[in-house]
Amino acid sequence: MVTAYVLAKIEAGKEEEIFKRIRGLSEVKKAAATFGTYDMVIETTFENIEELDEFIFAKLRKIPGMKETISMITSKVIV
Repeated sequence: MVTAYVLAKIEAGKEEEIFKRIRGLSEVKKAAATFGTYDMVIETTFENIEELDEFIFAKLRKIPGMKETISMITSKVIV
């Protein structure tokens, strides 16, 4: 299992539209608007790294208003 947090920069005024678009994506577990350098953090899970790659390039970055993404792949989760 691969978990990644994706930080996204979004075109001004497109936040709600992007929330609606990613809400229906099965890979997205949570998404939150943020203040600072990035506008949104998106928690995702995948079976393998290839699925993450497909999600980022074929789905997420194709959403109108999505300007930039940075992915942080987890190595260990402590609860």
